[in-house]
Amino acid sequence: MQRAVKGGNFRITAAVVASALFMQNMDGTIVATAIPTMARDLHIETVHLSSAITAYLVALTVFIPASGWVADRFGARRVFMWAIATFTLASIASAAATSLPQLIAARIVQGLGGAMMVPVGRLILFRGVKREELLQATTWLTMPALVGPLLGPPLGGFLTDALSWRSIFWVNVPVGIVGLFLTWKLLPPSTPEHRTPPDLRGMLLSGASLTLFMIGIESAGRGVLPAGAPWICVAVGLLLFRVTVLHCRKVENPAIDFSLLSIPTFHAATVAGSLFRAGAGALPFLVPLTLQTGFGYSATNSGLITFASALGSFCMRPMTATALRHFSVRTVLCAGSVCFAAVLAVCSLMSQAWPASAIFVLLLIGGLGRSLSFATMGALAFADVPKPRLAAATSFQGTAQQLMKAVGVTVAAGTIQATMLVSGSTHTERWQLACGFIATAAVVLASLPMFLRLSVEAGAGISAPTPKRAERTLSLPIRKIFHHI
Repeated sequence: MQRAVKGGNFRITAAVVASALFMQNMDGTIVATAIPTMARDLHIETVHLSSAITAYLVALTVFIPASGWVADRFGARRVFMWAIATFTLASIASAAATSLPQLIAARIVQGLGGAMMVPVGRLILFRGVKREELLQATTWLTMPALVGPLLGPPLGGFLTDALSWRSIFWVNVPVGIVGLFLTWKLLPPSTPEHRTPPDLRGMLLSGASLTLFMIGIESAGRGVLPAGAPWICVAVGLLLFRVTVLHCRKVENPAIDFSLLSIPTFHAATVAGSLFRAGAGALPFLVPLTLQTGFGYSATNSGLITFASALGSFCMRPMTATALRHFSVRTVLCAGSVCFAAVLAVCSLMSQAWPASAIFVLLLIGGLGRSLSFATMGALAFADVPKPRLAAATSFQGTAQQLMKAVGVTVAAGTIQATMLVSGSTHTERWQLACGFIATAAVVLASLPMFLRLSVEAGAGISAPTPKRAERTLSLPIRKIFHHI
């Protein structure tokens, strides 16, 4: 059995796992910043390069269901180290790609490494913390990891302009080496938890359904498949997903444990949270595209503005515990959804006449609200999950998160592509990018009704109160107002 993380030692584990999150999170934002330059170099339409992002995210989604079983079967630390190595080597392959198919293939392998890396890392951490330490552990896990998206946009822009878009993938190499060393040196060895046979049929069904669905959505309207083929892929993917759900509800150790959705806090954090994360996944794609393609910004200037969102996330994380001691989890999540949807809607109004400082402040506000919701959802998801089911829960949560990030990028890119087809445009125009923001804002706002259905007591106790602040309460009028939100 893996040795439990006691007292303050979970901070060491969280810091080591965060090195993997740092690499993965930086990769997402650094690639998005370089997309217009990559498209020019590879001689393809910019919006079509969304497939390089979604291919990675779909690979994450397909392989994450197996992560819990693989970690239990071979030992969490061993799998974690293997995943870091795979991610790093695939980054080198991405840097060497000379065509879109080669880049997509390398990104798929990178997604395989990421699918094992982050969920298994979280599993190592969450198995050793108490309920009242969940929020603190989540904060320690995500604070270093937030440095990745903080550095990603400006670093990606600078490297793209100064060297080449290929250099953005080489950044992962030293980070991966450091992560491997820290894992080997600081994390205790872990032995298999149990050796139940894997649900291979469930893994194949879920993987096939998600892959076909995303291929259909990604290829719609682009002429890369025969007419009607994309919608056939979507229909077959949805049908296979239905078969997956029926199968997983019948077997004893399913690839995706849908019975976890009967836990109200897990259900809200996973289902409603997935809609919220769709918007978060689309924002790093839409903003650099708008600034560079729509407004003519260089990759460097675009990166310096885009990093405002990550800066807001970084600044908000330490304040999350304070917010949850003053307001209920339901209030925080509802407010976060409305705030982030509003920011996306305002982004649709951006124009070249806006000063860079105004765009920076807008993205900073969006980062603040997004981070508060992320930290709250991350702790809420596991608040009521029994420890024996944590492996299944982390796999389920990771699958939902990555799938919806891919869906967010696909919704944004698909909306832009649809408006281009309707208007007969050959190149992306500003109003088409605005439609992408509006469609994404609608997806985020769809999470609000589900968060409103949470009880006021949902998630109580995920943040341990400090002695001086434990007795602080809101005044009675304010408490009454938020009780009815």
